[in-house]
Amino acid sequence: MNLSIGRLERYVLKRTLAGVGGALAIIAVLIVLIDFVEVSRTVDVRGDASFPRLLWLTMLKSPSTVLTLLPFAFLFGTLAAFVGLNRRSELIAMRAAGVSAWRFTLPATAAAFIVGAVTVAALNPMAANLGAEFERSRTAITEEFQTSTAKDTWLRQGDATSQVVIRASAHDEVDGTVRLKDVSMFVYRVNARGGLEFSRRIEAEEARLMPGYWRLRGVREAAPGAGSVRSETLSIPSTLDEQAAIERFTTPDAIAFWRLPATIRGTEAAGFSALPYRLRLHQLLATPLLYAALSLLAAAFSLRLMRLGGLAALAASGVALGFIIFFFNQFCGALGKAEILPAFVAAWAPPLLALLSGLTLLCYTEDGGIVRGRTAERTSA
Repeated sequence: MNLSIGRLERYVLKRTLAGVGGALAIIAVLIVLIDFVEVSRTVDVRGDASFPRLLWLTMLKSPSTVLTLLPFAFLFGTLAAFVGLNRRSELIAMRAAGVSAWRFTLPATAAAFIVGAVTVAALNPMAANLGAEFERSRTAITEEFQTSTAKDTWLRQGDATSQVVIRASAHDEVDGTVRLKDVSMFVYRVNARGGLEFSRRIEAEEARLMPGYWRLRGVREAAPGAGSVRSETLSIPSTLDEQAAIERFTTPDAIAFWRLPATIRGTEAAGFSALPYRLRLHQLLATPLLYAALSLLAAAFSLRLMRLGGLAALAASGVALGFIIFFFNQFCGALGKAEILPAFVAAWAPPLLALLSGLTLLCYTEDGGIVRGRTAERTSA
């Protein structure tokens, strides 16, 4: 009996993974096509980019979008797999053999949770690195355009004794180091009461981030009540490394999962709010639960017996509910960024809601569906 159940679970898992893989392939193709059109529109008109270069940029940009929409692959794929099993009466045979719905929905749910964990631990850092390379390549192609229209860049660094606010008109990377142009540095001392006292202002034509310090060129330095002093070069201690500085130029979604804790600590040490990064960290931690919940929800919506009718409408309702949960997740994220909801609540509420909905529907189907089916058979007899 155990061997039979094991084979049954492997069969259901195989069908589910095939459905998820098919849905993922369709979503990925659509995303690549849309991203290629978008990259062609925004890059090719501003720089001399060939078709292979545009395709390369698209391949760098698409993985992060695919990961964002991966929950739909589990929703559509699991739903298609279980509806197919139901239409071929395989689910009916399983249940007639005494196999509980909990048993043959477990493989899909467990697989979704495991894939979610792998996505967060391995695929998310890869997608973040590819996204960073996309930004660097796009900047290199459109550098002339961006130099004339770019907005000021702001950074902040600090420790227990000082805080430095940095403004630059442009930023890029040269020889593997971060370079800022037309730089203004506002240096503050931390007094005994923990307050900030303005110390000096430094203007520089260029600043490069070296290990442990900023190397400035074309410097003019001024302190309160004193005249300005000019120098060709100047070194300023820095608490930022290259990776941390680059991350300040990007959104929280573009930072790899394993870098988020260090980014949160560095941002808070510099005096900034780390709420967006903390929210992103909680959202990534909740990702496996979200995948598992949507997979369970899709399976629960496809278990209605064919002879009872209404399977197509029920499956469509599952798709609609999946979309609602996805957009509710985005809405909670927006509330979290606006500090209306705590980061923990904004990140974990949608997956928990989806999981409870799936469990509720599965209980209703498992405990009530069989009774209604038998009642209908007796009535028709």
